[in-house]
Amino acid sequence: MLLIYTLNSLYFAALLFLISLGLNIILGVMGVLNLAHGSLYAIGAFMAAWTVIAIGAEVPTLLILISLLSGFLLAGMVGFVLEKTLIRAMYKRALEYQLLLTFGVLLLLDDVMKMVWGGKAYYASAPFDHLGKINLGSHVYPNYFLFVMFVTLIVGILVWLFMSKTKVGIMLRAISMDREMSTGLGLDIGKLSTFAFILGASLAGLAGALVVPTSPALLGFGHEPLILAFIVVVIGGLGSLKGALVGALIVGFTRSFGIAIFPEIELPLLFLIAAIILVVKPAGLFGR
Repeated sequence: MLLIYTLNSLYFAALLFLISLGLNIILGVMGVLNLAHGSLYAIGAFMAAWTVIAIGAEVPTLLILISLLSGFLLAGMVGFVLEKTLIRAMYKRALEYQLLLTFGVLLLLDDVMKMVWGGKAYYASAPFDHLGKINLGSHVYPNYFLFVMFVTLIVGILVWLFMSKTKVGIMLRAISMDREMSTGLGLDIGKLSTFAFILGASLAGLAGALVVPTSPALLGFGHEPLILAFIVVVIGGLGSLKGALVGALIVGFTRSFGIAIFPEIELPLLFLIAAIILVVKPAGLFGR
């Protein structure tokens, strides 16, 4: 059972890592506290579920990847439209304006999802069933959970390589460290900010697409993951890939073992951990 709980913790941490990584990129590069991030996660989930249902019950592995790609791309396109039309005006505004606007965007996107997909829940368990299960001693474990961990590992490595080895990634890091100096050096802040928002939105959509085979997509689907993603960012530190990973692992293990051992205080315990870390290290574990 300890092995099962550990694997469940890693699975949950993998999803949180993707969500918080996208949130961290948007907040770190653009300085925008995006409350609509959970809705982008939900859009990815709805799109992936709709794709799986449209394909049919028998879903080959290639079409599982197509459903993930559909959630990733749609969330990215919605992020592009939002950044160009609404978010860009908030770059130099005070935090309260950002909160009001992005909360309004959250409500707007919820209504758009209701218009497009209706108020019903979308069940898309075919990828989960298709990949089967693996025997772990006297227990069985879904292969789909292992698949989610593998996809997250690959995406995390690719994002790390992109941010640390490519010219665009280095420019994004420069903006997150000193926006004013980056502007003075001639970096195109507008285009880079648009790219950062698209990347963050796409990662949220991918996380939603990954989770929907194990949980139905329905209205309000992205609200709880948004709260947990903020806890991850607070614990790990703003703008840190390592921090997002460590924060996701802390929240994932606390959530998984907490539900099994002390479900009544599992969520308050996460806020307590975040508060203690903020007292000891106000910038988070790896924030600077």
